[in-house]
Amino acid sequence: MATTHRTQPTKLMHAALLLSVLWQLGASGLVERPRAGQPGNAFYEIHQIVGLTTLGLVLAFWLWSVVRRRETPLMALFPWLSRQRLSAVLADLKIHWMQLRRLRLPDGDADTPLASAVHGLGLLTALAMGATGAWLYTLSLPTGAVLQLHKAIANLMWAYVIGHAGLALLHQATGHPVLKRMFGRGAP
Repeated sequence: MATTHRTQPTKLMHAALLLSVLWQLGASGLVERPRAGQPGNAFYEIHQIVGLTTLGLVLAFWLWSVVRRRETPLMALFPWLSRQRLSAVLADLKIHWMQLRRLRLPDGDADTPLASAVHGLGLLTALAMGATGAWLYTLSLPTGAVLQLHKAIANLMWAYVIGHAGLALLHQATGHPVLKRMFGRGAP
C-alpha cells in the first residue's frame, strides 16, 4: 500500500466539497421550502444555490478522478464491479478488523482499497444528493418521492461526514498526519 500524495487541485476540490456539504447539511434545518402560494425563505434560496454549486463540484471531482494520473485511480474509488478490486477491499477490511480488535488503528499514511472504496461511496452519496436536489430545483413545489429520497440521502451524507471526519480526527490524534496530507501545503 503506497502513500498517495494529493495534488493542489485535489486538495482544493476536497476542501470546497467539504465546506459546501457541511453548509448544506448544517443549514438544512433553517430551510423553509415553498408551499402553495408562498415562496421559500432566504435559506431555501441559498440552499438551492449552494446545492447546485455542490453538484458542480462533485461532478468536477469525478471528472478530475478520471483524468488525474498520480493519485488514487477512478476504479479504486468504484471497485464494486471488479472481482479483483472487490477482493482487495474485503481483504483490507479483514486487516482493518484485526487491527481494531487489538485496539489499534491501521496505518493512516497509506491508501488502502477500503479507504478508496469508502471515499468513492462518499462521492456517490454527494452526487445522488446533488442530483436529487437539482431535480427538486426544477419543480415549482418541491414535494413527493424525490424530496423524500433527497432527505434520506442527506441522512446517509450525515453518517458519512461524521464517520469520515471522526476517523480522520482519530487518525490525526494517534499520530497519523492525514489532515496534513489532505489539506497541508506543499507539492507532492
